[in-house]
Amino acid sequence: MNHIRTRTTRTRRTALVVATAAAAFVLAACGGDGGNDDGGSAHEGPHGSASASAETGSTAGSTTGSESGENAHNAQDVAFAQGMIPHHRQALEMARLAADRSASAAVEDLAARIEKAQDPEITTMTGWLTAWGEDVPEPAPSNTSTGSTGSTGTESMPGMDHSAHSGMPGMMDGQDMAELERASGRAFDTMFLTMMVEHHEGAVEMAGTEKAKGRYAPAKALADDIITAQNAEITEMNKLLGKK
Repeated sequence: MNHIRTRTTRTRRTALVVATAAAAFVLAACGGDGGNDDGGSAHEGPHGSASASAETGSTAGSTTGSESGENAHNAQDVAFAQGMIPHHRQALEMARLAADRSASAAVEDLAARIEKAQDPEITTMTGWLTAWGEDVPEPAPSNTSTGSTGSTGTESMPGMDHSAHSGMPGMMDGQDMAELERASGRAFDTMFLTMMVEHHEGAVEMAGTEKAKGRYAPAKALADDIITAQNAEITEMNKLLGKK
């Protein structure tokens, strides 16, 4: 697995170098734009409805695997929540870097929407796990002391240790995140968009597994909305990168 991960990481970094030059003029064209009109509501629509239904479901989340009906949950539902929480936390860490590093208003707007959508979803999934008597993933320990405290317990951001979760689909490793944190301007924007596309693709894959194998109705609804919203954002980000 290590040699696969190394090859994947090397491929990603090579792609970033190439993409930086190719995307510079696209980001420059979008630099004064307040956001993408087509993708501007991608999170607030699907994710908003998912959070609402999921919060309702978390109230009834005290169900056990032996109960029947739409309130019942299974091991896949637990795995989905336990995996998506750290996955979302990394997306928040990436998004919060954009405010003082990005040179593109469109990228900053996208990052703000990602944070607005995914922060409440972490709270919702944490509620499910707590109600089910399952372990809630702890925030990764920090490698630095420069982070700020967020409402979801991600007080280690930035500088979190990502080694424990780097094997999940779309997750960046510690070196990836360190490179993103050091970048600025258009180099940051290209790196952010390229990494976030991969990160979103991983979330879509995880959500697809939940839709296929999960049992808890609110979790399956959240998974469906993650697929819809993040696929829309992938399209938005690829356009910013100059891809069709």
